[in-house]
Amino acid sequence: MWEYTDKVQQHFLNPQNVGEIDKPSGTGDVGSLACGDALKLTLKINDADIITEAKFKTFGCASAIASSSVLTEMVVGMSVEEAAKITNEDIANALGGLPKEKMHCSVMGREALEAAIADYRGLILPMAQGEVVCECFGVTDMEVIRAIKESSLRSVEEITNFTKAGGGCGKCEDKLREILRNTVSNISELPVVKIKPKRMTSLQKIKKIEEVLEREIRPGLRKDGGDIELVDVDGDFVIVSLRGACKSCHKSQTTIKEYVEKKLRELVLESLIVEEEN
Repeated sequence: MWEYTDKVQQHFLNPQNVGEIDKPSGTGDVGSLACGDALKLTLKINDADIITEAKFKTFGCASAIASSSVLTEMVVGMSVEEAAKITNEDIANALGGLPKEKMHCSVMGREALEAAIADYRGLILPMAQGEVVCECFGVTDMEVIRAIKESSLRSVEEITNFTKAGGGCGKCEDKLREILRNTVSNISELPVVKIKPKRMTSLQKIKKIEEVLEREIRPGLRKDGGDIELVDVDGDFVIVSLRGACKSCHKSQTTIKEYVEKKLRELVLESLIVEEEN
C-alpha cells in the first residue's frame, strides 16, 4: 500500500480543473491507455503570454490524478516562460512528495506541460525525436538520459520509478543499464545489483505468462495436436482454454495442473493458480 500525503489525497479525491478547454491555445497529450497512464493537458494563453486557464483529463492512478490536478493550479497565472521551467520535482514537492515508485506520474505531468507549450509555440519537442528504448511504455533514450541527469538516478530501478521504462517485460533493462553507465560519467562500472523480489504489476504478470505460454508450453501441446489460449488473469488466477486435441482429452485437468500450472509457477510466480475456462 502506497503512503500518500494529505495533499495527494486531497487532489485525488477532489481534483481541480478537470475537463478540456474549448479551442485551447496549446494541447499536450502524453502516455497512452495501453501503457496504463495517459494525460491530456489543455491551456488557454492570452496575448501577454500568460496562462489564464488549465484543464486536464487523465487515465491513471491516484498519483497521476493528483499530479495533473496540482499542475493546473500551479501554472494558472504564470507566463509561458515561467511555466516552461517547472520540473517534475516541483510537481512532486507541491504535493508534499510522492512515493518513489510513483515519481513517473509527476514526470508525465511535466511532459504534458512541455507538449502543450510546444504546441502553443509551434515547436517539436526534442524528446519525441529520441530512439524508443522501452517498447512497453514508448520511452525514448532522451527521456531516460534527462531523468538520469535531472534526478541523479543511479539504478535501473530508479529509472523505472521515474519513467516507467523497464516496468513491463523487462527486455530493455540491459539497454537502460548501458544508457545509465554512459550518462553517469563518474561511474566507470555499474554492477548488476540483484534487488529483492518486488510485487509484480498486472501488466508484468500478463506479459510473462504470455511469454511462458508461447515459449515453453504451446510448442509441446502443438506436437500432440493441441494448443492453449490465455483467457484472463484475475489476481493469481490464470484462466486458460485448451484447444484442438487437448480440449477433448480425458487428461486435460492433468495437463492444466501438472504441466501448465507447474510451468507458470516455476517461471512466473509460484502463487499462480491455473484453471480451465468453463
